[in-house]
Amino acid sequence: MGDSRPSSRMEMEAQEAALVAERQLDRYPRLLPEIARRLRQSPPRLVMTCARGSSDHAASFAKHLIETHSSTPTASHSPSVSSIFRTKWRRLDDTLFLAISQSGQSPDLLLSAQAALEAGAFVLSMVNADSSPLERDSSATLPILAGPERSVAATKSYIGSLLAVVHLVAEWTGSDALHRALESSPAALRQAWALDWTPAVDALLDVRDMYVIGRGSTLGIAEETALKLKETCGIHAEAVSAAELRHGPIAIVGKDFPILVLAPNDAARPSVEALAADLVERGAHVFAAGIEVAGATNLPSIPDLHAALTPATLVMSVYKAVAALSVARGFDPDSPPNLMKVTETR
Repeated sequence: MGDSRPSSRMEMEAQEAALVAERQLDRYPRLLPEIARRLRQSPPRLVMTCARGSSDHAASFAKHLIETHSSTPTASHSPSVSSIFRTKWRRLDDTLFLAISQSGQSPDLLLSAQAALEAGAFVLSMVNADSSPLERDSSATLPILAGPERSVAATKSYIGSLLAVVHLVAEWTGSDALHRALESSPAALRQAWALDWTPAVDALLDVRDMYVIGRGSTLGIAEETALKLKETCGIHAEAVSAAELRHGPIAIVGKDFPILVLAPNDAARPSVEALAADLVERGAHVFAAGIEVAGATNLPSIPDLHAALTPATLVMSVYKAVAALSVARGFDPDSPPNLMKVTETR
């Protein structure tokens, strides 16, 4: 990880996330006010998210941020309800239907957005591709502005999705704290990219199975990290909430079992820190980011960030480490086996 030259397109594109943050800061002041005005004038009683893959991991983050900052219940919509089972909603008045997608092309997302629109929902899409079919089926669209992304593994579009959610909630709720955090996002992302996670890369060279732990604001990035470890490194990684680990999954944790803990910088942090310490006591090989745990491999992170910005910076460091790990394990992170850039499901 010390070589400044990108080893893959995945690494090069991930590094561009700071440019995405700058682009959003430049263009969103013109794009967001009308959307936020609509949400304030007709406050949704419910938010439904709709996404697949990495975009669904961004939706997990959106659920947490929307619920904690706007006090609006938020639920994940299963696209198959609309695409396979052809369910017609009785009414979705006073509902914000938030569809997140890189390509805006997947048939199941399009059918879901159409069904929500027909039922009276305010359909807001966050899409990276220009002039996508999903945009045509939405009440409004907030472009992610990540630019072309050619590596199969999504990176800068995922971080752009996280930041777009923060922008949306900041404008909707009028949060000065969120706006200030966003102003610092390009510098924070560049700082996170410069951090050295080589100890994790070296230790995971021969790993076959592992857990990735998050909670609240970092659960979505734990899901995203586990996906990237699967698709680019051939590691069977499972994302588990810190609140759920003791409800069964901890049974397989034994000596030297690898666990990456991605800690939030909010009220959930002490519980995650306590869990990480317990896992060290059980003999697990714990990699801790966002916290310092005795006996763990503590990975550097940026201290004192706003809680809403911490996940984006943590996953920035994750992407750099995973890209390096993929190459070190003999994989091509730009062309994972059996995968295509645009996945169309029903």
